[in-house]
Amino acid sequence: MIFVDTMVSLITPAKAQKKLAEQARARRLQMELTQAGLAERSDVALPTLRKFERTGIISLESFLKLHMVLGGLEDILNATQITATFSSIDKILEANDTPTRQRGKRR
Repeated sequence: MIFVDTMVSLITPAKAQKKLAEQARARRLQMELTQAGLAERSDVALPTLRKFERTGIISLESFLKLHMVLGGLEDILNATQITATFSSIDKILEANDTPTRQRGKRR
């Protein structure tokens, strides 16, 4: 039997999307940019930006383009970097002996 260490999150993807939109909007206002100004600088269509700020829905490419202008693109990359968490010294020792997987096991 295989046990997978998983973290339980209390935030839903929809709530996370809305929070990311709120944070992007707050940063835009802090920079004193209009929606049109940010859309032009980031090469993201104005209706796409408006929809994002209203609903949190946007493509990854457009999201990253916005953050190139708003700042924080490096922070996003760092936040998604995989870090190992260990529950015991035995797990640490096992990790050093286990080769890095090149493919997933499950579909």
